[in-house]
Amino acid sequence: MTIEYSGRGDPARSLALLWRTSERTSRKGKPDLSVDRIVRAAIEVADAEGLQGLSMRRVAERLGVGTMSLYTYVPGKPELLDVMLDTVHGTAYDETGGPEEVPGGWRERLTRIARANWALCRRHPWLLQVATSRPVLGPNVTAKYDLELRAIDGIGLTDVEMDQVITLVTGFVHGTARGAVEASQVESRTGMSDEQWWAAHAPFLSRISDATRYPTAARVGQAAGEALGGAYSAEHTFEFGLERLLDGIEALIRRRTGQSG
Repeated sequence: MTIEYSGRGDPARSLALLWRTSERTSRKGKPDLSVDRIVRAAIEVADAEGLQGLSMRRVAERLGVGTMSLYTYVPGKPELLDVMLDTVHGTAYDETGGPEEVPGGWRERLTRIARANWALCRRHPWLLQVATSRPVLGPNVTAKYDLELRAIDGIGLTDVEMDQVITLVTGFVHGTARGAVEASQVESRTGMSDEQWWAAHAPFLSRISDATRYPTAARVGQAAGEALGGAYSAEHTFEFGLERLLDGIEALIRRRTGQSG
């Protein structure tokens, strides 16, 4: 899987592009281009082909312009990727509404945050191909972070713990979403469904499986397979893991405040 890194571009150019402090406009007689239009096209390419298919040339082809014309608006692919990330993060709550709109307490608000981020990763799987230890300092990413922090402000956590809770939840979402994306892509990339894969392997597994030698694995594997309808269910892992994650956060809050949220 192709891995890209955010924040690789020129800092001054990247920040100017993210905050649109020096955007050029199309000149008369030139293609009707803008940073926003270029970014939308780049997101469409990445959604369809992954980051391995993303290049300035592919974006230009999608827009029907020459590759060099893009550089009038975007310095290069690293800066373009930063703006793509910021743009899609600005849509995280378009379908669900923000966590502040959820009735109930912090647990319900964090659930909204987790589900919105899960859906965002499913809509744009290439997000999972970007390492963001150096965060994109754009307006949408900043606004999203602020919105999510406010969902747990005043519940008994320190500022550092608030940051870590949001990092923990979104990190968990990214991990489980990666499994979901891989599972959804495996059939199209291998030409074989899960049922076909198991059917092909079953005759050989029956020869080597030994329930007396691996009794716990045999028992648990059978129970899980029957319950999940297969060897793995990303959706079940997400739901189960999210509840356990929230249980742990609740235990921390209870120790601090004597309340359950």
